[in-house]
Amino acid sequence: MDAPPAQSGPSTPAAADGDPTPASTGSGVQPDAPEIDDADAVQVGPPLGAAVATASRAGRNLPAAIGVGAGLAALVLVTLFTSKIAFAAVIAGAVGVGIWELVRAIRPVEARPPMVPLIIGGVGTTVMTYNGGTESLLLGLLLTVVAVVIWRIPDGPVGFQRDVTAAVLVAAYVPFLAGFAVLLEVEDDGVMRIVAFIATVACSDIGGYVAGVLAGRHPMAPTVSPKKSWEGMAGSLIACAVAGAAFLELGFDNGAWWEGVIYGLAIAVAATLGDLTESMIKRDLGVKDMSSLLPGHGGLMDRLDSLLFAAPVAYLLLTAFAPAT
Repeated sequence: MDAPPAQSGPSTPAAADGDPTPASTGSGVQPDAPEIDDADAVQVGPPLGAAVATASRAGRNLPAAIGVGAGLAALVLVTLFTSKIAFAAVIAGAVGVGIWELVRAIRPVEARPPMVPLIIGGVGTTVMTYNGGTESLLLGLLLTVVAVVIWRIPDGPVGFQRDVTAAVLVAAYVPFLAGFAVLLEVEDDGVMRIVAFIATVACSDIGGYVAGVLAGRHPMAPTVSPKKSWEGMAGSLIACAVAGAAFLELGFDNGAWWEGVIYGLAIAVAATLGDLTESMIKRDLGVKDMSSLLPGHGGLMDRLDSLLFAAPVAYLLLTAFAPAT
């Protein structure tokens, strides 16, 4: 976390009443305000001498992160173990919110992907995938893109290519990647597959966080995510390899521990790429968080970035290593 700027010298008295000349520094020049990169900005802590809120070296408020994570985990677990339809509805809702956040974040930079066909198409793709499988996921993406083009035509040619390109990015990034989580769920042992998927991604986050806090010294991508370190990546790889080995050996009749190691390592890489990709998008858009939907913690997409990239990897590898019987 960046330290607050130090005062550059003794304070100077304010201008006398009626004197239009403002108070100045000893040099007679007003100091410029320090520049802050919004992408790295963190909430300013309490004054000196006050109790400092618990925060991680990665810039996250740990109690807030735990509270949000616990709430989302409760929603996921209750619906996952209650009804496949209920869990699919949670995914559809997350897709709709994610599209809303991403479109709103993109629009200030002049691209205007149409919100309505993206949300309808994204949620519809989730429903189609739940009922029809892989082919329906691909068809849903295609239909969403076609709907976007048709919707955008009446607005004229100015910015058409820009708007449609941004819309295709949104459609591929949110509903298409999320559709692989639906494909995991619809299997007969879908609950186990979803648990193995989400828990392994969580291990990546936890392992990376702990290793980064304890030993993080070498930045992985300083221009994209300055607080992400190679030591944290090593922690993610180790945690995911252990989790993957346990899940494939114990959770699936036809899985093996060594396949789980491969699965875990791949999930760690995919989850990290997802995190870095969203960081790159946010830097390009000039925003710190995708939204303020989760108070003090950013938007829903800020919590889904790793999961979205890991979902297709989990689906492909679990299908290969532990095919449904």
